[in-house]
Amino acid sequence: MNLTLQDPFAVAKEFPDTHVNTLTSGHSVVIQFSHNGDYLASGVTDGSIVIYDLSTHGGVAAHLTGGHVRPVTSLSWSRCGRYLLSTARDWRCKLWDLSRALEGAEAVTAEIKFDGPAWMATMHPYEHQWMAASLIDQDPVFIDFSSSPPVVHQLATDPLGSEPKPEKHVTLAVTFTPSGRYLLTGTSKGWMNIFEVDETGSKPPHLVRSFKVCNGNIKSLCVSANGRKLAVNSSDRIIRQINMPDMYNTAPDDWEFEVEHKYQDVVNRLQWNSVAFNHNGEFLCASSFGNSSHDLYLWETHMGSLTKILEGSSEELVDVKWNFRRCMIGSTGLDSGHIYLWSVTFPQKWSALAPDFVEVEENIEYQEGEGEFDIVDDSELDRKRQEQQDYDVDILTPETTDARGFELEPRFVIPIDYYK
Repeated sequence: MNLTLQDPFAVAKEFPDTHVNTLTSGHSVVIQFSHNGDYLASGVTDGSIVIYDLSTHGGVAAHLTGGHVRPVTSLSWSRCGRYLLSTARDWRCKLWDLSRALEGAEAVTAEIKFDGPAWMATMHPYEHQWMAASLIDQDPVFIDFSSSPPVVHQLATDPLGSEPKPEKHVTLAVTFTPSGRYLLTGTSKGWMNIFEVDETGSKPPHLVRSFKVCNGNIKSLCVSANGRKLAVNSSDRIIRQINMPDMYNTAPDDWEFEVEHKYQDVVNRLQWNSVAFNHNGEFLCASSFGNSSHDLYLWETHMGSLTKILEGSSEELVDVKWNFRRCMIGSTGLDSGHIYLWSVTFPQKWSALAPDFVEVEENIEYQEGEGEFDIVDDSELDRKRQEQQDYDVDILTPETTDARGFELEPRFVIPIDYYK
C-alpha cells in the first residue's frame, strides 16, 4: 500500500524493528544499498555481483558476471545509481555501467589492477570516476578513471609531521565526507588522516590533518549522511562516536575531534564487525563478532544508550548497511551468505481507501442513526456534490519529497531482460 496512506507515526519511525525478508542468491560477503534505496548490490564469493530490486521485495534485477574471479571485497554506488564500483581479491578494481547490465562483462567501463589485494574502495559522492582504495601492505591510492589509462595518486599513510618509523603504518579504511571535499583514512596504529580533495581533480589529495584515535587497528569508518558524526570501529572492541567539527569554515589546525560516546560490550567483550548510521546520525547499528552472537545492536547516539537488539538471524552477522530511505537494515550471514533484512511492518489501513470502512475486533450491535433514513431533497444532494467537485486536482506536478520527508531525486532504472 502507498506509504502516504499508512499510519504517519509508523512511516516516520527512525529505525526498523522486524525481520521481514532473507535473500538467498549466492554466498554474499559484502552488500551496499543504492543512494535512492531502490537497489541492493551483493558481492558474492565467486566474484559475481547480484543486484536486488527492493521495490519487488528482493527480485534479482541484474547478475553481473565475468568481472572478478575471486570473492568481492567492497562495493560502492554512485549518487545517480547508474555506476557501481567493485573490488575483489583478484587485485582488480572495476567500474560498472549498469545501463549496460545485460551485456555482462562488457558493462565494465574502467578497471585497474593493483600490485596486491585491496581492503576496500569507495567512490566519490559526486564524481563517479574518482575513487579511493586501501591496499594490503601498501599506501592508499586515489584514482581518476576519467583518463585512459587511469591516473593513480599515492597517498600518505604516516601521520602528518611524523618521521618514518621501521614499523610502517598500513591504511585499513577509507571513506569520503558526504560533500566529497575530504577523504578520511584509518591506519593500523590507530591514527586518522584527513586529505583535502581538489575540486578539479587535477591535483592529488593532500594531507591536512592527522590525529590519534586509539591504540589498535581502525577496522572501519562511517560518516553519517549529514556529516555531523563519525563512527570509528577499532580492534580494541570499542566503537567511538566522534563529533565532526566545522571543516569548511575553520582551518585544519583548529579542528577538534571530540569522542562523544564509546560503545562496547563490557560483559562479553565482543568485537564489532561493521557499523552504520541512520540518515541523521541519531541511531547507530553494529554487528558483533562471535558464533554466540546472532543479533544487531542499535544505539541512540544522543545519550549513548542501547535502544534495541534486532533478532531474526541464526548465524553470525558480518557486513551491515542502513537503507534509511526505506527504513531498512541489511546484513550478511557468515556461514550461509544469506542477506537478512529488517524493516518496519505497517498494519493495513483500509479506511484510507474507503473512509466509511471501520475495522472492528468483534461483532457489535448496529444502532440506527437519528437522521439516517430521512428523505433529503435531490437538489440539495446535487448541490453538495457539485461543491465537492468544484476544485482543481493537480496530477502533473511531481512531488518534491517522499512520504518520509526525503527529497526525491531522478532515479536510474536498471534495464531488465524479461525473456531471460
